[in-house]
Amino acid sequence: MEIAARAEPVCNHTYVWDWVYTMQPAYMSIICLLGVIGNSCVLCVFCLQKRRSSVADIYLSNLAAADLLMVSCLPFWVATIVNKFHWRFGEAMCQLINIVIGMNYYSSVLFLTLVSVDRYLALTRPLTQGRKRRAFWARGICFSIWIAGVLFSFPAILFRSVQFFPDLGIDACYLAYPHAGWRLRYNMTVSTVGFLIPVPIVSFCSYHITKVLQSSQRLRKGSRGSVERKAAYLVLVVLAVFILCWLPYQIVILLDTLDHYEVFSGCTWSYVLDIGNQLATYLGYSNSSLNPFLYVIVGKHFKQKAREVFTLVLCRRKRQWAKPVHLSANLNSTKQTESTKI
Repeated sequence: MEIAARAEPVCNHTYVWDWVYTMQPAYMSIICLLGVIGNSCVLCVFCLQKRRSSVADIYLSNLAAADLLMVSCLPFWVATIVNKFHWRFGEAMCQLINIVIGMNYYSSVLFLTLVSVDRYLALTRPLTQGRKRRAFWARGICFSIWIAGVLFSFPAILFRSVQFFPDLGIDACYLAYPHAGWRLRYNMTVSTVGFLIPVPIVSFCSYHITKVLQSSQRLRKGSRGSVERKAAYLVLVVLAVFILCWLPYQIVILLDTLDHYEVFSGCTWSYVLDIGNQLATYLGYSNSSLNPFLYVIVGKHFKQKAREVFTLVLCRRKRQWAKPVHLSANLNSTKQTESTKI
């Protein structure tokens, strides 16, 4: 998820890059640690829950899986930035890591769009859910999104390579397009698939979800309405945080497109765009570590599921611990019986 480097490396030798080399690895390490722990716990809750997974659970668990894959790739970039963008892991890993990171962006926004549509249907069209909301179809849709995420990230295989830069003295994991038109196509794909199409859909669904939550008396009564309301609140917060985290990146993509058409030019502009890309990209990555904590803070229904799973795991552990005690007690009683017989 990074813009192709420009052919002006001299512009990048500034004190701000020294700040990037110092602060960014620590920031990314925190994102990685929180993201791995949080998303692993979310997946455990969704996979181990007693109840049958709802459609929203399937979408959210796939979102957690995409986030977990992405944050698991960050240690490679932490090590690379510490070494001032010198890539030590080979060309195959250069391509694989960037496919996974790119796939996360597309998959996340599409999963969130599906979640918002699902909540919209659950609240405004409760009688038309039927077959369309069956878990089987939801899993099929999720599989299609994973495939689409890989296809949209395919430029990482075609154009991502490890190249030596004599001016910098490093081997960089570099995105080199064969001609400038590919850079424009990449920007248009990111903006269209990742923002221009899903945001109006999400906004429409969020508006009607909010309207129903505020006006419907039915949802304020009964357990079913309470569950739907809690799930809707969680979805609204997750969607809002996603937009806040990724909006700066979309702005940088727009500015990079203007740079392609030479609306702005010069060393200073290139420098500002490179630094802005770094900051916006890793702000977007932080969204993958925030989602699990949103589930805990806002998702009351999720907290209930987490408590049930925790109780279930604790009971299983107690049974496992109790078995050796019973076995040893039975062995002791057997020995005593045999000694009395003798």
